[in-house]
Amino acid sequence: MKNKKTVPANYVRHLISQAETQGYDVEGLLQEEGLSLSDINGQGEFSAEKLGVLYQRMMYIAQDEYFGMLGGAKVPNGTFRMMCYSIIHAKSLEKAIYRASAFHEICRGSNVKPLLVRKGRYAKVSIATTDASGMDIDELLRDENPARIRTSLSMWHNFVCWMIGTRVDLKAVYFAYPEPEDHEHYRRLFQSEVRFSQHDNAFVFPSYYLDYPLVHNDESLRVFLKTAPYQLIATVSDDSSLKSQVVALLGNDFSREAPSAEEVSSRLNMSVSTLRRRLLEEETSYQKIKDECRKKAALGYINSPQLSINDVASLMGFDEPSAFFRSFKKWTGMTPGEYRRSDTYQELLRQID
Repeated sequence: MKNKKTVPANYVRHLISQAETQGYDVEGLLQEEGLSLSDINGQGEFSAEKLGVLYQRMMYIAQDEYFGMLGGAKVPNGTFRMMCYSIIHAKSLEKAIYRASAFHEICRGSNVKPLLVRKGRYAKVSIATTDASGMDIDELLRDENPARIRTSLSMWHNFVCWMIGTRVDLKAVYFAYPEPEDHEHYRRLFQSEVRFSQHDNAFVFPSYYLDYPLVHNDESLRVFLKTAPYQLIATVSDDSSLKSQVVALLGNDFSREAPSAEEVSSRLNMSVSTLRRRLLEEETSYQKIKDECRKKAALGYINSPQLSINDVASLMGFDEPSAFFRSFKKWTGMTPGEYRRSDTYQELLRQID
């Protein structure tokens, strides 16, 4: 059975409070989703999926994609989508975060941006003001609701995790405001040491994550955007297996040669023999993981109707389409042409339409 992810009901109450402050019909909004204030006030936990739906609805009504988060003025609908498309093809997480920061500098309505600093073994992403805001961060956040700061920082952490397909383990999380009563929730939320009354609002993590490639393409981004911000509310699965780390390093860009087992083991600070032994303990192998990643990437491309089969072969790094046809049949039991005539693909087309 699929695990139902939940968030503290305080998240919902915070969203409702923000909506009430701005004069929106909260009871009507909840009724549309089959909920009531008594349902929420009587709960300690709330469905992350339902909160994602409420967030989407509230963003649409308010015409503000950063509703409930730090932003400044209203951020127009479609802005987050544009930012995602501007970073999705970055070669590494580091370059993606730099692009996201640059995007916020030209984004109408946003006064804040993620600021990345890499120093030795660790890196830090902090909440900073844009150059255009004309304000320093202390001035901007002086009277800010701590819940908005926490939500914004948590969502940025989850977005970073989503980009590389694995949880980014944190060394520490900093908040500039005093320790709140629910401080233990912060530690559960970030799964890290959390310090308050610090000089900025930021999370710190090992810098090697910055070299990880992004694991998504236009198709997986389309699926992500369809349900966002659910994935940014529900914490990324805490999968600390070696396999998940290898998958993250392989990424899904197979138009260039995939890293060898030697290169991957070096990035993970272990010998090739140790890599192979530990993967065997997880009942897998480097070659098996690579084949699974290539199959997933190929299916992602082949499910994009705007791409021809020859386009997919090229994106997968095959010089000859015939070689791609053989590999695709090995992975799926069908040729690319047979797959696109299958009921599975036809149903996907109907969903897109």
